[in-house]
Amino acid sequence: MTISFCDVRVDQTGYELANHGSTLFPVAIYDDDVTVNPVAWHWHDEFEILRVYEGTAVVTCGSEEYVVSKGQGVFTNAGVLHSDGNYFSAGHSADSSHSDTSQLPACRFHSIVFHPRLVGGSMDSIFWQNYLQPIISNPALQGTFLSPEVSWQNEILTAIDRAWQSMAAENTGYEFEVRSQLSNIIFLLKQHACTLPETPSGKNLRKATRIKQMLQYIQTHYSEEIRVEDIAASASISVSECLRCFKNTIHTTPIQYTMEYRIQRAAELLKSTQLNITEIGTRCGFVDMSYFTRIFKRTYGCTPKKYRAIH
Repeated sequence: MTISFCDVRVDQTGYELANHGSTLFPVAIYDDDVTVNPVAWHWHDEFEILRVYEGTAVVTCGSEEYVVSKGQGVFTNAGVLHSDGNYFSAGHSADSSHSDTSQLPACRFHSIVFHPRLVGGSMDSIFWQNYLQPIISNPALQGTFLSPEVSWQNEILTAIDRAWQSMAAENTGYEFEVRSQLSNIIFLLKQHACTLPETPSGKNLRKATRIKQMLQYIQTHYSEEIRVEDIAASASISVSECLRCFKNTIHTTPIQYTMEYRIQRAAELLKSTQLNITEIGTRCGFVDMSYFTRIFKRTYGCTPKKYRAIH
């Protein structure tokens, strides 16, 4: 099994375009260092589970944020807007000296992204009706923090390791082992996470919807001039409410997030195209190329030219 770094590409709605696995076996594994490859906010139809094995990650699932250290993990529900260990979401401005990820300690994690049908089969199966649907349709279950100190959560963390290693080795019959471990994860989540009494407030649900709408707007119009007023209007809210929403949900400002997103898209184009650096900067919404180079270097620790050379 090819082990990949997560290179998130999304459409105009924020929906991730990557195929995780295949139609026959819809699951993929990733090995990421988010100080090298920041993960943009995105969502997909699959479940995602991860376990940190070096450093500390800041993982955000909808309106919930988790600080995840070595040995701990997170489950992210299907359809939930999330950011996997993105240091910018921890308050590092893309226009600040603190945003130089080359100066941050490594943060590495193994993740597994899999479609519910891998363990649930068809939607009219007993597995889907009794176990998958209660998880997918639970608005309170955006994500779940996983600690090795809690027995059932530790079982999930162990299952993540076993499934990930089995995928990596691809020994004969590994598909059965992977599906078995992922099925056990779903069973444990249904038994324990779905019975938690907490339910999101109407305010938090509205906030999650609004932030998703505003991020969708940025991801559609990042190559253009974007004002805070435009971002706020995309969710039919005031500028002050827009600023509060960003601050309380992803701990940054709309303009800082826009800068982060532009830089990440520029990095993708540097790796995947032969466009010259000036054209890439322009396509990603930068008018001043010296500013583009300066912000890129603060983010990735090198100039766009050097970044292309080493990738």
